[in-house]
Amino acid sequence: MNPKVDEFLSKARKWQDEMTKLRSIVLDCGLNEEVKWMHPCYTYQNSNVVLIHGFKEYCALLFFKGALLKDTNGILIQQTENVQAGRQIRFTNLQDIVEQQATIKAYIFEAIEAEKAGLKVEMKKTKDYPVPEELQTKLDESPALKTAFEALTPGRQRAYLFHFAQPKQSKTRTARVEKCIPQILDGKGLNDR
Repeated sequence: MNPKVDEFLSKARKWQDEMTKLRSIVLDCGLNEEVKWMHPCYTYQNSNVVLIHGFKEYCALLFFKGALLKDTNGILIQQTENVQAGRQIRFTNLQDIVEQQATIKAYIFEAIEAEKAGLKVEMKKTKDYPVPEELQTKLDESPALKTAFEALTPGRQRAYLFHFAQPKQSKTRTARVEKCIPQILDGKGLNDR
């Protein structure tokens, strides 16, 4: 048991009992306990397996490579459509956790076996993501912009693609593209300053 997790749980304003129970279940599976991204994180031979996380509406056990799990009980949730590897099991009360304890452990053991086997989630390549029409128009109009965008790292390209594709209205997408053009031309990512 990691004292930093004790501290994290003692300061939790919400889901304290639920996260404490999840902690005991995960520790029963033989994983190492750390704090990463300001949350309890459990590892196998320095590889992240699961993370305990509290949200407004629920607390969750996040499996870093949850996409590899069989999910025979149909309880894994993909946070958003852009999350490729991670999956969550969500809980809204302590009783849910107690009732599903055996299932939770089975999923954790399956995740550990995936780590032992060295399995990797096949990630989509940047070229597999659609380019919003508004960005494509600007890229076609400006060879310098196209060259600058293609020179960005794949992660920076994806961040822009997601950011530009989010709004429902074309005028909002266009405004986002135009606002980011100087940053792209400077070789910077969406969140670089």
